[in-house]
Amino acid sequence: MKRLLGLDVGDRTIGVAVSDPLGLTAQGIKTIRRTGIKNDLKEMLNIIEEKNVSKVVIGLPKNMNNTLGPQGEKVKKFAEKLKSKIDIEIVYQDERLSTVSATRTLIEADVSRKKRKDVVDKLAAIYILQTYLDTIRGKGE
Repeated sequence: MKRLLGLDVGDRTIGVAVSDPLGLTAQGIKTIRRTGIKNDLKEMLNIIEEKNVSKVVIGLPKNMNNTLGPQGEKVKKFAEKLKSKIDIEIVYQDERLSTVSATRTLIEADVSRKKRKDVVDKLAAIYILQTYLDTIRGKGE
């Protein structure tokens, strides 16, 4: 079964989530510490192969007025570099407030600030991928 990969791409880390084989739920798998684009892409390619990924869903940070800011441009550049290395579809998912929601969830769960820092990007990737999965299921695709 093919899976979908969800990414929360930041300057220092990339949160990574993967769907279950049926495409119903998203599970966080890791947070990658960014060490350079070559290493970042190599890690992505390994995960894509290992998890048998058929589509990549990348969170696209937009401003509240729906425009793309500097971080959104960085994410698009990363996606273009990844696209040049893989032959699978990459789609964007509006990720406004995903990190805010992830942080709030961790605070409500009484997770310490240090532990929150370690898992917030992975949880944001879960939100991004789960939102996408819920959207396509709602459309009956």
